[in-house]
Amino acid sequence: MNIFRLSGDMTHLASVLVLLLKIHTIKSCAGISLKTQELYALVFVTRYLDIFTDFISLYNTTMKLVFLGSSLSIVWYMRHHKIVRRSYDKDQDTFRHVLLVVPCLILALVIHEKFTFKEVMWTFSIFLEAVAILPQLVLLQRTRNIDNLTGQYILLLGAYRSLYILNWVYRYFTEPHFVHWITWIAGLVQTLLYADFFYYYFQSWKNNTKLELPA
Repeated sequence: MNIFRLSGDMTHLASVLVLLLKIHTIKSCAGISLKTQELYALVFVTRYLDIFTDFISLYNTTMKLVFLGSSLSIVWYMRHHKIVRRSYDKDQDTFRHVLLVVPCLILALVIHEKFTFKEVMWTFSIFLEAVAILPQLVLLQRTRNIDNLTGQYILLLGAYRSLYILNWVYRYFTEPHFVHWITWIAGLVQTLLYADFFYYYFQSWKNNTKLELPA
């Protein structure tokens, strides 16, 4: 494992911890899209179907369990916790995420490396992860007012994917026959979706002003 992959994993883990900190400590999910969190839960459920059948390493299994457990617990908190769910802005979080799920599933059935159930579900999870942040970005544009923890959560998510791109570049030049077009293209699309947020985040940081996205 190279430094870019490890840094990407740790950044991804940090993003989850920031969100759990907000939900568990402050008892609030204001500004967080339940639609995006449900998509991420679906991403991990479909990606890690091999968790109890294919052992790669203790690190790999641990990370899978952490992301599975955390994503499902976030959805539970936002849907069922008697205090946290009150802060969820259902009226603003109206993105129809089925419009992301169905095309990604169809695309995975058409474009995949091997036509098996696990492989198609893994490919589906790659495509879905690339666009899962869209309901969250739409919610932020509608509400405009973004608190620090929400901003840090999205920044870390974007940074995680950016570090993974560096990981792929490094492996391409250091490992023979390392070519994964599906993952690369989906990862690039995912990173580009964060570009607008990155711009306004760093403008806010540079000018020491509150982060707001244009409507």
